Amino acid sequence: MKVAIGGPLRVAFRPWVEGLENIPAEGAAILASNHLSFSDSFFLPAVLDRKVTFIAKAEYFTTPGVKGRLTAAFFKGVGQLPVDRSGGRGAGEAAVRSGIEVLERGELFGIYPEGTRSPDGRLYRGKPGGLARVALASGAPVIPVAMIDTEKIQPPGKVLPKIMRPGIRIGEPLDFSRYQGMEHDRFVLRAVTDEVMYEIMKLSGQEYVDMYATAAKRQIAEAAKAEKEAEKAAKAALAQAEKDQAEKDQAEKDRAKNDAEQRAEEQRAEEQRAEKRRDAEPRDMGQRDPEQRDTEQ
Repeated sequence: MKVAIGGPLRVAFRPWVEGLENIPAEGAAILASNHLSFSDSFFLPAVLDRKVTFIAKAEYFTTPGVKGRLTAAFFKGVGQLPVDRSGGRGAGEAAVRSGIEVLERGELFGIYPEGTRSPDGRLYRGKPGGLARVALASGAPVIPVAMIDTEKIQPPGKVLPKIMRPGIRIGEPLDFSRYQGMEHDRFVLRAVTDEVMYEIMKLSGQEYVDMYATAAKRQIAEAAKAEKEAEKAAKAALAQAEKDQAEKDQAEKDRAKNDAEQRAEEQRAEEQRAEKRRDAEPRDMGQRDPEQRDTEQ
């Protein structure tokens, strides 16, 4: 896969990398990255000599159709681990176990602490359940990673990527051995996660938002829904106003027509009365017959 996918990616997109020396040549380590695009899982492994194993949502492995089978084949080919996210706490436990198993084999384990892609390019609060528990249970160092501009290459919903240079900044390993054995302390988990997110923020230069990306996505979806409903209501109100105005205009036209017909009728009646009055008036002397004129004379 590094030859078939990684090589063409490096040639076509020419990603730049900083801090490559922070990736150990061997041994277990956790790569904790921000998540801007679906392509993050392609570019990061492409620039490393070692294999990186990410956990991936189970839908990538179970989607039907040709596209689904190709997607599943790809993720299986690069050794990604399917995790069913619908099981609530069980899904989190499965992710933790999967990560620990990868690290126990001395490999690199990749994880996105935000839990999902950023909806707007900002950095969101990390979820403590996966990253921190895996780090404390395994004792592996956490290496913060910042993906740069990958959301511009392939925004959510876009199939064809835009050819441009993404960037990858790799920070120095973080050691959390001081918290060893405290992986069930929620305050420790929060502290570990926040420290990693702070390092990612410094590397990426992103604006930090102290809320979960999933909550932000819900807010964005609800706002989009409300905007759509408001637009629909506005269109309906405009259509009703246009209908009311059309009815008003028609009523005025009908009234004007009726008034005109009434005036015409009154004018005809007046003309008829005038004609009758003319017929009733005595004829002029010059218009009388000769016999009548002689008699009058």
